[in-house]
Amino acid sequence: MINLEWVKDYIDISDQDLHELSVKITEAGINVEKVITNKIDNLVIGEVKSCVDHPDSDHLHLCQVDVGNDKLQQIVCGAPNVREGIKVIVALPGAVLPGDFAIKASKIRGVESNGMICALYELGLEEKNDETYAKGIEELGSNAVVGSDPLVYLGLEDTLYELDIHKHRNNDCYYHIGFAYEISAILNRKVKLPDLSYSEDKDNINNHFKLKVETSKCPYYLAKMVTNVEIGESPDFIKRRLLSVGMRPINNVVDISNYVMLEFGQPLHFFDKDSLGDEILVRDAKEDEKIVTLDGKERTLKASDIVITDGKKPVCVAGVMGGLTTEVEPTTKTILIESAIFDPVSIRYTASHLDLRSEASIRYGKGLSYEYTNYAINRACHLLEKYANATVLSGMVSYENIDKTPKVVEFYPIEVDKMLGIKIDEKDMIHELERLDFPYTITDGKFRVTIPSRRLDIESNVNDIAEEIGRLYGYQNIKGTLPKVEMRDGNYIGDVKYRKEISKRLRSLGLNEVKTYTLVSPSMASMFDYEDKERIVLPNPMSVDKSVIRTSLLPSLLNVYNYNKARKVDDINIYEIAKTYDKDYNEESKIAFLMKGNYVVNSWKGSMKVDFYLIKGIVESILDYLGFKNRYSFVKSTVKDLHPGVSADILLDRKRIGIVGRVHPKKCSDEVYVCELSLNALMTKVKPLKYKEASKYPTIVKDVAFIVPKDMASSEVESVIKKTGGRLLNDIKVFDVYEKLDNNKKSIAYNLTFMDSSRTLTDDEVMSVFDNIIKKVTTTLEVELRDK
Repeated sequence: MINLEWVKDYIDISDQDLHELSVKITEAGINVEKVITNKIDNLVIGEVKSCVDHPDSDHLHLCQVDVGNDKLQQIVCGAPNVREGIKVIVALPGAVLPGDFAIKASKIRGVESNGMICALYELGLEEKNDETYAKGIEELGSNAVVGSDPLVYLGLEDTLYELDIHKHRNNDCYYHIGFAYEISAILNRKVKLPDLSYSEDKDNINNHFKLKVETSKCPYYLAKMVTNVEIGESPDFIKRRLLSVGMRPINNVVDISNYVMLEFGQPLHFFDKDSLGDEILVRDAKEDEKIVTLDGKERTLKASDIVITDGKKPVCVAGVMGGLTTEVEPTTKTILIESAIFDPVSIRYTASHLDLRSEASIRYGKGLSYEYTNYAINRACHLLEKYANATVLSGMVSYENIDKTPKVVEFYPIEVDKMLGIKIDEKDMIHELERLDFPYTITDGKFRVTIPSRRLDIESNVNDIAEEIGRLYGYQNIKGTLPKVEMRDGNYIGDVKYRKEISKRLRSLGLNEVKTYTLVSPSMASMFDYEDKERIVLPNPMSVDKSVIRTSLLPSLLNVYNYNKARKVDDINIYEIAKTYDKDYNEESKIAFLMKGNYVVNSWKGSMKVDFYLIKGIVESILDYLGFKNRYSFVKSTVKDLHPGVSADILLDRKRIGIVGRVHPKKCSDEVYVCELSLNALMTKVKPLKYKEASKYPTIVKDVAFIVPKDMASSEVESVIKKTGGRLLNDIKVFDVYEKLDNNKKSIAYNLTFMDSSRTLTDDEVMSVFDNIIKKVTTTLEVELRDK
């Protein structure tokens, strides 16, 4: 809560409409939540011309009251102190008092009453308690002008701002001088600090007091000493201002402490010097240490708290609340003034666990300016000398372990423009910095700005300076524009891209994804060890079956197969994509899949069973999809865990990247087919896939069969056919293999497709190429043409 009449002591705002000013302040970034004024319509100063007893009451009085312009109003009043000749506050009909209490002309016990003679608590200007109730109506001085505004006469016509301050803002808006600087920046006016002067006695504080600090949580501590203090009532202006912001006046000494805190934002603590002794030791509290605070409660401290001690026992919980033993009493004559800075985080924790959130702890918890720590202690000495007749001893006891290096930020105007997204002229930037009262220099177009210590919320970076310049320049002056940013495709990259694409492809081919543990048992780890990788064995495994980091995914898929088989699942088509690791922690991603039973089930037409050629076809589909067509091949495998006659190594550019085949019957008696591929090997650049337009011209298909040795691979024959067929040969497919021939022979039948995308082929030219293919195959490979 900020009192604008109080702020007028530091900056001239007499020409400002305070409601309009609140709008300007809100636009500049400090949200004025509410404008509160004590103004009450139809409230006037009156003079009681006559006062007689009410004819039908033993405590009411019938008064004739002059309310101005020689106009008398008859008012019934029950206050014990109402009498003829005094000047009072009168609420006339039409006035609305706090609590929405509307004053109307009425009859009280049969007698007409046209208003109400008021006490201060009825106007919301005092707390209602037994003392104020017993005091009765407010009696004004003889100099009060009848018919004028009583709040103006009492100096209570204050306007207050209730602020909603952002949590990142420092406490500069929690005190009146700090808020005056905010107004000065908005109105471009200078702030005038209050009088800090005072006279000093020849006697020096160092003759009576010594200080010791044994905690890093107290970087700055100042102490002054005053004597001959006369404790009494505070001046009216101090009491009124404290009341206006919700703080109850107590006496001149305590009120001055609170007044300075609300003025400079620096909490002070006054010790009764005679009760304190000659020493202060600032230290960390001991765990479970006890202290009785000013509210009379015993508090149990933690080792993270900070305490002020008399050298032995705590006399104050630093930054939160003083102790009862050194409280300033009505008989106190000598006071030690403390003005210090404590660690904000520690203060917040202490206030929280002690459940003692005070005005002081809030300000300590936000951080304080060391300059204002000095100003506050000198201001307190000035006010104590003036209003408590105190004698101020010379000298000051201090402890300093604080960095006073000014915060400086350097920047070019274009950096601020980029931050705000608008163009601000250099002249405008200079104007805003001068309004902020931030010292600056400009060299070769580069600003060098020094941030005042009062603005602890601003760091030495261009972001914070840009925000300050922007808010004063006016956010309302920023034109809305669509953002311009560089855009790029939101694609997956690295192995994640391949995992996603291959997984999608496998699911489209009817396989289901599984996830298994990276850790396996030693027996599982030894299976499918076709790469001869040395494995990592955990020194302290949770269990034996989770003791080895796998180098192959296939044993884990076999485990999944056995699990499903035990639950009567006959058709299993699964895959997994995961990482494997060797002993040197080399990481390799792999793709593995396992198939068994029916691939497609159709009760009417019959089902398609999984066999070697089906799983091989899935491998080809994946490799073709990734762009490796004509770069891969299959050769006979020697992997011991695969069936020796139904297995193959998968080669890419003549390098093995995986295996495919039936699991060896010794490992699994069922007809189970598996495949494993290195994903790392597939993560290579490939030429973009080319798509050919479907030919408008017809194709010519020819069939041919060759009798070859049983151990000859079909790929050898296909290779010769491709080379001989040239550009007219469009496709080769194996459509039949017959192995029941004598002399250890077999027959392989091929379907050859001939096509030219630019014309229709003739039978003669196709037959010429076809005959050449037969001749080349039979002579090169020494095989026979099967003609029956």
